[in-house]
Amino acid sequence: MRVKRILLYAVVGLISVFALLPFYEMLIMGTYYTDQLYTGIKLLPGDYLMENLKNILKHDFFLFYRNSLVVACSNTLIGVTISTVAGYAFAKYEFKGKEILFFLVISALAIPPQLGLVGFVIEMRSLGWSNSLLPMIISGVANPFGVFWMRQYIEGSVPGEMLESGRIDGCGEWMILVRLVVPIIKPALITIFLILFLWSWNSYMVPLVVVTNQKYYTIPLSISLLSTEFKNDDAARILCLSLSTIPVVGMFCFGSKHLIQGLTAGSVKG
Repeated sequence: MRVKRILLYAVVGLISVFALLPFYEMLIMGTYYTDQLYTGIKLLPGDYLMENLKNILKHDFFLFYRNSLVVACSNTLIGVTISTVAGYAFAKYEFKGKEILFFLVISALAIPPQLGLVGFVIEMRSLGWSNSLLPMIISGVANPFGVFWMRQYIEGSVPGEMLESGRIDGCGEWMILVRLVVPIIKPALITIFLILFLWSWNSYMVPLVVVTNQKYYTIPLSISLLSTEFKNDDAARILCLSLSTIPVVGMFCFGSKHLIQGLTAGSVKG
C-alpha cells in the first residue's frame, strides 16, 4: 500500500508539473524583452519586468482592469440570480408549457452565440447602449447552461417535503428560496458563479463589436493596444495576460472545494 501511495503521488505530481508548466512559462516570459522570447525556452526570470510593467501601465491598464471587474462581477451576479430562479421554477413548480419552455432552454445550448451577435448589436444601438459597459454586462445573463445546471441540481438536492413544510410554517415563496433552498445549493451556486465569471472575464467577441471607445475596453481588448508603430510588444502582452489571471486564480483557489462538490454532485443528480 505504501508503494502504491508513493507511485500515486509521483504520478499526480508529474501531471501537475506538466499542467502548471505553461502557466509558469507565461509568467517567466513576461520578464523578458520581446526579441529575447524567440531565442529559446525561458526557465529563469529575466531582467525586463519593470520595463514591461511600465509599458502596460502607460496604456491605462488599471482602467481596463476595473472595466473587466465591473463587467464580470455584474454579469455573473445577474446571471447566477436568473439561473437560480429559473432553475428552481423548472425543478419545483408545475405550470403550463413547462416542458416546452425547458426544451427551448436545452435547444439554446446547441445554438452558437455568434449567430445572435448581429441582432444583439442592432438592439444595443437602438437602445443607445453602444460604447458603454451595459452591453457587456447584460450579454449572456440569461444563460441556458446555468438554467439547466441549477434545474438539475435543485431537482436532485432539494426535497419537496421541505418546501411544503416551509409553506405550512407560513413562509412565502421567495423566503423559501432564500432561506431554505439557497443554503442547500451553495456548491452549485459557487460552481456556476465561477464558470460564468470565467466566461465573462475572457469574453472577447462581444466587447469587440459593441465598443469602439478605448475607455470602455476590457482586458482582452486592451492587449491589442500593447504595440508600437513597427511591431507588437509580445512580452508586455504576455505580462498583461499573467496579471489578468489573478482574479480568476484567486476565485478558483477560494472556491475550489465547493467547485468540486458542485461538479461531482451535478454529474450524478437529476
